[in-house]
Amino acid sequence: MTAHVPQVVFITGASGGFGAAIAYRFAALGCRLVLAGRRAERLQALAAGLPPVPTHAVVFDIRDPAAVTRAFESLPADFAGVEVLVNNAGLALGNGPAQQAALADWDQMIDTNIRGLVTATRLALPAMIARGRGHIINIGSTAGNYPYPGGHVYCASKAFVKQFSLALRADLLGTPIRVTNIEPGLVGGTGFSAVRFKGDQDRAAQVYAGTTPLLPEDVAESVVWCATLPLRVNINRIELMPVSQASGPLAVHRAVQ
Repeated sequence: MTAHVPQVVFITGASGGFGAAIAYRFAALGCRLVLAGRRAERLQALAAGLPPVPTHAVVFDIRDPAAVTRAFESLPADFAGVEVLVNNAGLALGNGPAQQAALADWDQMIDTNIRGLVTATRLALPAMIARGRGHIINIGSTAGNYPYPGGHVYCASKAFVKQFSLALRADLLGTPIRVTNIEPGLVGGTGFSAVRFKGDQDRAAQVYAGTTPLLPEDVAESVVWCATLPLRVNINRIELMPVSQASGPLAVHRAVQ
């Protein structure tokens, strides 16, 4: 049973994948939504397809701190009381060895997965504390727990998100502000792998071949469950994987004798 329904939910990276699924679930509860993303037309299409709730679209690149600041500072009165911030915007680029990676890809992952997330969090927190209610929900990854070859900066960025979430909750002790890190494993039904492989659809499809991955709706369910628990309850972390995935043994390289 839903114990608490937040009034205003701000979702970054809302135009597809996890973000759109999360928006649908909160809209079904009647929440007012701030939908943030880089492409206005996709945000408009999302808003048009949601259950009928008030929505406000903000178009910006999460990597641009000034643009993120303007978005928060210009929220209309009906949307200014952000109760839940879902830091969903993020991406992976490439999965070759670190010594062959493009520095531009590393910069983009750091600016999106780390800089954008902390900027939005810092902008949302003071008003949450002043109102005495708020919840920061970060979308991390099992990659932040179990690094893998070719993950380098992506894994490191998601490890940052996990530690930032835990440290943030420690700083907020004594306030009613909640902080949660959602850590999905293999998830299909998004453009994540297509982005990672620069539009190579065949290579992206191989990631999911022969598996039954999680779906964006599964991640959205976890987010909404955490946000609608009684306000006395803080879920620190949720790690979820499909049953076709598990953590494995450490790799050992053996020289040919």
